Amino acid sequence: MFEVKNLTKKFGARQIFTDFSMNVQENQIVAIAGPSGGGKTTLLRMLSGLESIDSGTITFQGKELAFDKKSVLSHSPLGYVFQDFQLFPNLTVLQNLTLSPIHMQKRTKIEATQKAQELLASLNLEGFGDMYPFSLSGGQKQRVALARALMVDPQLVGYDEPTSALDPEMRDQVADLILENKKMGITQIVVTHDMAFAEKIADKIVKVGT
Repeated sequence: MFEVKNLTKKFGARQIFTDFSMNVQENQIVAIAGPSGGGKTTLLRMLSGLESIDSGTITFQGKELAFDKKSVLSHSPLGYVFQDFQLFPNLTVLQNLTLSPIHMQKRTKIEATQKAQELLASLNLEGFGDMYPFSLSGGQKQRVALARALMVDPQLVGYDEPTSALDPEMRDQVADLILENKKMGITQIVVTHDMAFAEKIADKIVKVGT
């Protein structure tokens, strides 16, 4: 479904990846694991079109993806769930979810709102639309961030350290959420330094920076 071949990346004189390859099958959970500073987040950012790639090819559903003039993927199929969620604190949950579809995808407000409410309901957040991020728990913010990623209909979802700084109970909730998404048919890539978490959720573990 999603294949990376011979990816190379460096920052200045520091080589992060040399001829790195991996593949993700449909409805699979792939964990990218390794120590801090090993390139896990950089890899996810490259795959989602947020960071440039020095060389290599990325193929999705048999078609090679194009790069722009800055060597960044032009149209990545991967939706990104940020480590710190990056929800806009001055916007309600519903406004956070509908902002990009309305302004970037030119969907109508009615259309975007309906989709957002459906996603919130599917993630056990029905009735949370008028709340602000400061009033949410860590697990609720995680689910809102996931809903926002799903608003643009990504074919894959990537999580950057979804359990960072969470207590054991919250880690279990995040694991359950990711496993529930698999049941819904969502293909997922999870960046983590927590090997126990990776082993709990992943169909395959790819180690980097070791």
